[in-house]
Amino acid sequence: DANRQISEYKFKLSKAEQDITTLEQNIGRLEGQVTRYKNAAENAEKVEDELKAEKRKLQRELRTALDKIEEMEMTNSHLMKRLEKMKANRTALLSQQ
Repeated sequence: DANRQISEYKFKLSKAEQDITTLEQNIGRLEGQVTRYKNAAENAEKVEDELKAEKRKLQRELRTALDKIEEMEMTNSHLMKRLEKMKANRTALLSQQ
């Protein structure tokens, strides 16, 4: 009976050692995954920061371009009015002759 019990305990010990080895392997695998995910998250945050900076830069450029367009449209309008006045003056001068 004692030998049977010893054999049973040896089997349980062997099984427990196998379980420990399996669990240690799982820990190593999971730690590797954590490291990879952490690196991926850091890279994603870096890319996000770069994209945000690029977006701000593009928005500044857009505002500048829109301001320039508005200024050019005002200049164009002013020049068109001057041209119309000059045409009217020319027509008046020609009609006087």
